[in-house]
Amino acid sequence: MRALVLDGNGVRVERSHPEPVAGPGDVRIRVLRAGVCETDLQLVRGYMGFQGILGHEFVGVAESGPFAGHRVVGEINCACGACATCESGLRTHCPHRSVLGILNHDGVFADTAVLPQANLHPVPGSVATDEAVFAEPLAAAFQIPAQMTIDPRDNVVVLGDGRLGNLYAQVLGTLTGHVLVVGKHPEKLEVLRAMGIATCLLADAPVDRSADVVVDCTGSDSGLPLALRIVRPRGTIVMKTTVAGEHAMALAGIVIDELTLVGSRCGPFDRALTALSDRTVQVRPLISARFPLDRGLDALEAARGGALKVLIDVGDQGPLPE
Repeated sequence: MRALVLDGNGVRVERSHPEPVAGPGDVRIRVLRAGVCETDLQLVRGYMGFQGILGHEFVGVAESGPFAGHRVVGEINCACGACATCESGLRTHCPHRSVLGILNHDGVFADTAVLPQANLHPVPGSVATDEAVFAEPLAAAFQIPAQMTIDPRDNVVVLGDGRLGNLYAQVLGTLTGHVLVVGKHPEKLEVLRAMGIATCLLADAPVDRSADVVVDCTGSDSGLPLALRIVRPRGTIVMKTTVAGEHAMALAGIVIDELTLVGSRCGPFDRALTALSDRTVQVRPLISARFPLDRGLDALEAARGGALKVLIDVGDQGPLPE
């Protein structure tokens, strides 16, 4: 099969990569569409030391199990299901887990992928394949209100105008009418303004420390220091950024201002699919480029170059809904 593979020699498209083997409880998935994420770009830079097939945002057709023949999306954490952490309900934090396209588990930039049946969610017929690709990052956006209460009066600042910042702003905008996105790219901020979301350039970021909640999805180690300059005392910073390398910064301000730092990662797929189905969140305006799998390297380069959302067309979806 074809696959976009990362190893010690870099990234390349292989056209005769071995097919994945499905273990007990696993389902083979014929991949239709995949999305390039900032995490994929960080992995190429050395984050997590990952080697294997990249990619974790996808829509595909299940080849077995209760969803056989239907489009599915999938949660990326593959838990053991037997340890104390899993039994406590924290499967996404299983110490023995593998993570699709990120940790000890080949990803979805390939003709075929494998995931546990327990990870799969059927895609409603009302959700187009291009839209369903956004289920995983959109679920991560819904993890914020799953972890904390957003009051309708809260002033929320989202740092980053990329694909994640856009989704997070849309979700948080359903909870409070006071959302501001701070970014560097006028064209990306314009997409948000067209959705009715307030924006400003980085140079005009608020400095009055009136933000109750600041969400860092900059994809840069500069995000947290900026958040510390914006959030009010006893406010909350939600950290969504993962980068290759280490943060080096003074942390005394967190103690002095009695701030709450919330690490936030994967989230509820059911809420994401509902939002896509009822059009609570708009995702089509984010799609700015697409490439066939054979041009996977070009897809990564386009995402690295600032495209809002890059899709990779993998398989023919035949008679399935567009």
